[in-house]
Amino acid sequence: MTVKSLLLAGGAFLVGTSGALASGFQVYLPSQQSIGMGGVGVGLSMEQAAQFMNPGAMAMLRQNGVQVGASATFARSAFRSANGGEQRELQNTVVTPFNVYASFGPKEGKWRGGISVYTPYGSQLKYADGWEGRFALTEITLQSVYVQPTFSYAITDKLSVGAGLMILAYGSVNLQRDIALPSAEGHITLDGTTKPAFGVNAGIFFKPSDKLSVGVSYRSKIDAKVEGGDVTVVNPTPALQSRFVGNKFDATLPLPASVNFGLGITPNEKLTIGLDVNWTQWSEYRALRFDFTKDGAAAQVGNDTFSESKRSYEDALTFRLGGQYKVTDKLALRLGAAYDMTPVKDGYVTPETPDNDRIIGTAGIGYDITDKLGVDASFMFQAILKRTQTEAQLLDNGTTDRVAGTYRTNISIPGIGVRYNF
Repeated sequence: MTVKSLLLAGGAFLVGTSGALASGFQVYLPSQQSIGMGGVGVGLSMEQAAQFMNPGAMAMLRQNGVQVGASATFARSAFRSANGGEQRELQNTVVTPFNVYASFGPKEGKWRGGISVYTPYGSQLKYADGWEGRFALTEITLQSVYVQPTFSYAITDKLSVGAGLMILAYGSVNLQRDIALPSAEGHITLDGTTKPAFGVNAGIFFKPSDKLSVGVSYRSKIDAKVEGGDVTVVNPTPALQSRFVGNKFDATLPLPASVNFGLGITPNEKLTIGLDVNWTQWSEYRALRFDFTKDGAAAQVGNDTFSESKRSYEDALTFRLGGQYKVTDKLALRLGAAYDMTPVKDGYVTPETPDNDRIIGTAGIGYDITDKLGVDASFMFQAILKRTQTEAQLLDNGTTDRVAGTYRTNISIPGIGVRYNF
């Protein structure tokens, strides 16, 4: 295996295991209320998390408020090589994506401003020692924090619009993988932080009657860039050192745009139903390229100064359905489901995102402790359908920088949140 192909296998290092929460490498955990209802909310105006799901709906909120929530992800993944052998289990640590939303404005006015902080990408994954794909990936850690100031305006009592500036305020990544040497195995680590980046989140909300509401929102693409990341090679041989002399890298990962449509139905004061469809433009993610340098100059990787790994993602849809039933004035019960289509084509599955279509079920509960203070709990279960890719597919696609075999993953995600209205 060449040095270049060794590096190609780490091509999606920015992705992390955020794909354990949504298709591709997207995380979709808007809030505990939304999670309990299957992730719906684009066509509803129920909570401060409208800033994330549809900024246009924020102006329709009846009161100002703050809400904070956090989830814990527990993934159980397994891999079996196409060549047979024992099943390899994923060693996954617990991570806690969080969200903070606050809005303010005159209660009887037409406008409302807000600020939100959320973590759309972040996880830690570690495969078992000696697993068949260790030359593609052994461990990955990813962290990110987004900040979004938002403004929303009610044009009429039925129509409102809004927009927010998405800021990738902080991001870091650490990728580790083994290297096959002639007489031993080495180890390589790529470690870097992303530069601040910006995008737009905008939406329109229309409520023609007390029983029906419609929303459309758009989140633009953000390019996450790492410049001057560190490259560390452990136990290199003289031959390896002569073919790879870089100690820094640059890379860019497109975080794709999405168009979201939502419908809200309120048959009576107790029942609220939401239906969302999300279209994510994953086709922007064609490949991921690494450019290597040493002491500020281009560095050699085999016969080149860069490596590039194919992704060839396809645009994908997610369908969400959920509801809330007010048992009493203080107690609300929630249920939801979703079907999330993968953007990853056959033969393009990587160990850091062993992705496939997934079936999602959710439940939640909300309780108003006082007129102003409430708590919400949620639970999401995701079954990622079993995915097999063969050596023939890898050869046909030119994607032999990953491993053939069968992946299976289930994820449990409990969460809790607190909200305060004023």
